[in-house]
Amino acid sequence: MLTPLHDWNLAPREARALQSQLAERLEISDRLAPVSHIAGVDIGFEDGGETTRAAVVVLKWSPATAPYLSVVEQVVYREPTRMPYIPGLLSFREVPAALGAFAMLSVQPELVMVDGQGIAHPRRLGVAAHLGLWLDLPTIGIAKSRLCGKHAEVGEQRGDWVPLYTGAETIGAAVRSRAKVKPVYVSPGHRVTLDTSLAWVMRCLGRTKLPEPTRLADRLASRRDERKS
Repeated sequence: MLTPLHDWNLAPREARALQSQLAERLEISDRLAPVSHIAGVDIGFEDGGETTRAAVVVLKWSPATAPYLSVVEQVVYREPTRMPYIPGLLSFREVPAALGAFAMLSVQPELVMVDGQGIAHPRRLGVAAHLGLWLDLPTIGIAKSRLCGKHAEVGEQRGDWVPLYTGAETIGAAVRSRAKVKPVYVSPGHRVTLDTSLAWVMRCLGRTKLPEPTRLADRLASRRDERKS
């Protein structure tokens, strides 16, 4: 059972202050067990935003055999949405349902990839970082769009990347995960470095722009009977 990190019933000002406090607890260094299972996480909403839905797919990582990644478990969890959409506070809206989904898993992953930001966030606590602290697991954020920071032009070939920075601080990377397709934004969440995050994202890429764990979580969440409203 997880030890509660904090209360979720917070006013926006309290939530922002807590984000800054929690960001100081993040470990942007490598503390990973040998990886044999990787989880992908996607969060969506139903009923006009009244219900939060979390989809988690766990894949076995077997680099000695092809395919390297194979699905071993998948779950979908729903609960009433706890906070309205407020820019910068998305993790308070999404993480509770993600925790409910992880509580349903029978296979514990050693690494988690989240459709969202890690530390590439104004207060360095995006969804992936916040979830990593709650789970005390290595997490990586893979976002389809940039929330903050600047970067140079990314090369056109798969694997090209440039740092995402704010001031003198590097907070992630813009990555060309598929040739001539818009980049994704990769940032560490918890217990991983940027270099390690990039390496794992590239290892998990298939034929699309998203790494397989988050692609499959998105597909699970988008099935006809799970479709977002």
